[in-house]
Amino acid sequence: MSLGPGSGSGSGSETRKKGYKTAIVAEEGRRRREEDLIGIRKNKRRDALLNKRRVTHAVPSYDTILTEGILPLFVELLSRHDAPQLQFEALSVLTNLASGTSEYKRVIVELGVVPTLVNLLSSSSSNNDIREETICALGNIAGDSPSYRDFVLSHGALSPLLSQLEPESLLQLEPHSAWAMLRLATWCLSILVCGYPPVNFEQVKSALPVLRRLIHSTDEEVVADACWALSYLSDVPINNIQDIIEAGVCPKLVELLLYPSDAVIEPALRTLRNIVYGDDAQTQHVIDSQLLPCLHQLLTQEHKKNIIKEACWTISNIAAGNRAQIQAVIDANIIPPLVGFLLRAEFDIKEDVAWAIFNVTSRGSHDNIRYLAAQGCIKALCDLLSYPDPMINSICLEGLENILSVGKADKEMGLHGKGNIFALRVDECEGWDKIENLLTHQNNQISERAAMIVDKFWRENDLEDMNVDKNDGDGSDQDLSFDF
Repeated sequence: MSLGPGSGSGSGSETRKKGYKTAIVAEEGRRRREEDLIGIRKNKRRDALLNKRRVTHAVPSYDTILTEGILPLFVELLSRHDAPQLQFEALSVLTNLASGTSEYKRVIVELGVVPTLVNLLSSSSSNNDIREETICALGNIAGDSPSYRDFVLSHGALSPLLSQLEPESLLQLEPHSAWAMLRLATWCLSILVCGYPPVNFEQVKSALPVLRRLIHSTDEEVVADACWALSYLSDVPINNIQDIIEAGVCPKLVELLLYPSDAVIEPALRTLRNIVYGDDAQTQHVIDSQLLPCLHQLLTQEHKKNIIKEACWTISNIAAGNRAQIQAVIDANIIPPLVGFLLRAEFDIKEDVAWAIFNVTSRGSHDNIRYLAAQGCIKALCDLLSYPDPMINSICLEGLENILSVGKADKEMGLHGKGNIFALRVDECEGWDKIENLLTHQNNQISERAAMIVDKFWRENDLEDMNVDKNDGDGSDQDLSFDF
C-alpha cells in the first residue's frame, strides 16, 4: 500500500546559558504557548468526535449517565470481546466523556478505565474502529493534565500506541483507514510527551525512531504533530538533547523549515531552537545541517510573528556559542535582517533580536562587533533604551558597553583619529541622553551600569578631537566602514 496521501568563546552549557533568557521567563513563555496548543487540539478533536457521534447516535446527556450511576456498566462492556459492536458503542460513550470536562475525565479515570483502554489497544482481538476510539480516549485523558499524562504512561500506553504506527500494522489496513490511524496515533503520541512539568524522558525516548520516520511523512498533519512531539522531547536537559541528535532528526527538521506551511515550520523550528540551547558541539551539529541559510530565508520572507520570534531566539542561542559559530551567523548574512527587525518590528520581536545582538557583542571578536556597528545596531540598541523594560534596558546597555569598549581599543591603537568612533555614533543617535536618563532608574543595576558607561566613555574631548566630520555622510551606521 502506498503511504502517500491524497577563543574568548568558551564552550559548554553554562556559558551558553549566560547568554540566554532567564530560565523563569523562558519556561513561562513556553508553558503558555504549549498549554494553548493542547487546548486548541483537544477542542478540535472533541468537536470532531462529538459531531461524529451526533450523526450516528442518540445518547442521553453525559450528566444523566453520571448521575444515574450507569457509567460502570459502560466500563464493564469494554471487556465484551465476544460482542465487538457492543464493545464499540460503550467505548464511544466513554470516548465522548473523555473529550469533555476535567470532571468527566476524573470520574472515568477513577472507575479504572485507563488500564482497560490500554488492554484494548494491546489486544489482537480489537478491530480498527475500537483501536481508533481507544486512542481518542487515551489522548483526551492524557491531554487534560500532566498528572493524567503520566498516569496513562504509567499503565503502559506508549508501547501499543507505537505499534499502531509501525508500517507493518498500517499496511494491514485499507488506505483510508491507514491514514486515519496514522494521523490519530501521531496526535496521541504528541499529547503523551507534552506538558509541564516535562514528561520523564527515559520513559518515552523509545518514541524517537518512530518520530524520525513520521517527520518524513507526506501528510502535513502527521508531520506537524510529529514535529510538535519532538519539540516537547527536546525541551530537556542537555544530556537528553544528545539522544535527539543521535536519533538522526536534525537534517530533516532543517529541511522542514522550507516547508510551504507555517503549521510545520513552527514546531520544526522550535525543536531546532531547543537543540541549539545545548553545548557547542550539539549546536555545531545543527549548523552543519545547513540551519543558518534556512534561518536567513525565514527572516527575509513573510511568516507569522511566532516563526520570526522563534527564528530570532534560535539565532540568539547560536550567538551564545563560540566565535566560529558567531562568524557563521555573520557569514550567512543574518545580521542585516536582524537589525531591520530591531529598528522596525513589534517589541516582542525586538526583544528576541536584542538578545541575539547582545550575545554577539559579549562573545564575539572585535571584528564581529565592528561588523555589527557597520550594520546599524548602535542606533537600534540606543532606541531600545527608552523602552520601559528593565531586562531590555540592561542588555542594551551592556551591548553598547561592549561596542564602546571596542571603539576605545581602536582609539588607543590610533584608528579613526583620536576619538572613539562608536561613542560619536552613540551621540549622533541621542544615545547619551538616553543613557543619562537611566542614571536615575529605579533598578540599581541599570543605574549603576549607566553611570559606569558615562564615566568610562563619555568625555567631551573624545568627540571634539575626532578626525571625523559629523556632517559627512547621512549619519547612519552604514557610514562606518572597516577592513576585516
